[in-house]
Amino acid sequence: MNHMKNLLVALALAVVALSAAAAEKKIIFLAGPPSHGPGAHEHRAGCLLLKACLDQVPGVTSVVYSNGWPTDANAFDGVATVVVYSDGGPAHPLLQSDHLKTLGALMDKGVGLVCLHYAVEPTIEKGQPEFLNWLGGAFEINWSVNPNWTADFKTLPDHPTTRGVQPFQIADEWYFHMRFRDGMKGVTPILSAVPGESTTKRNDGPHEGNPAVRELVARGDTQAVAWAAERANGGRGFGFTGGHYHRNWGDDNFRKLVLNAILWTAKAEVPKDGVQSTITPAELSANLDAKPFRQ
Repeated sequence: MNHMKNLLVALALAVVALSAAAAEKKIIFLAGPPSHGPGAHEHRAGCLLLKACLDQVPGVTSVVYSNGWPTDANAFDGVATVVVYSDGGPAHPLLQSDHLKTLGALMDKGVGLVCLHYAVEPTIEKGQPEFLNWLGGAFEINWSVNPNWTADFKTLPDHPTTRGVQPFQIADEWYFHMRFRDGMKGVTPILSAVPGESTTKRNDGPHEGNPAVRELVARGDTQAVAWAAERANGGRGFGFTGGHYHRNWGDDNFRKLVLNAILWTAKAEVPKDGVQSTITPAELSANLDAKPFRQ
């Protein structure tokens, strides 16, 4: 009798262990190569920092691949969401080789996608239709702009990505006037603010300014600089235009929003008070790329 009882207990524990393993969410970070000057576009350091925070969340596992696309052919096996933090435009890692096709197969299965800062910019010729589908929005040259400004996020929507996040202000290279899906279908603005006059001080250019942006700034229009998107197949995307300055990952609200968003796109439960994490100055300065000074 005791033998049978022990066997049943062992089987029950095995089922629980298998269920827990099956429910584990695998997150992949694609960190782009070194870019810009010290403290800016610190893709690898930023990804490692976010990974360290997520490693404290039960049921989550993550891996960081440096210098863009992983060389491991099995890297995406069982992945729940892909986080891309890299340069964009023609150099975007997703636009190289047949990577869009590979990612598209994952998106068709409902895998999530998060793009941080410059990684929200594909090119009009390649990637934009996919980004609008998978992510809900994208930076479009001669339409969107990338000024440095202090955004004041006075209110936040009721959404899993904002759990535990308080209204905050922070200076960054916040892109705005993004290209979104028609009618914002399935897209929820998450961080929104009113760009000030300083954002139109530069001349017109592919990233710098254009008449449409000057008009909206003059009107005082609110602009979404981070957004959540849902796809018809249940997949989720999150675009976040901040992250130019590595120091901003030290801001609790800034960091928590992105950590929440990663979990949300992975279809993991976001804690009611958001992902809890602390960052020390030493942790913030770890893993920075060795690169020459650049303004």
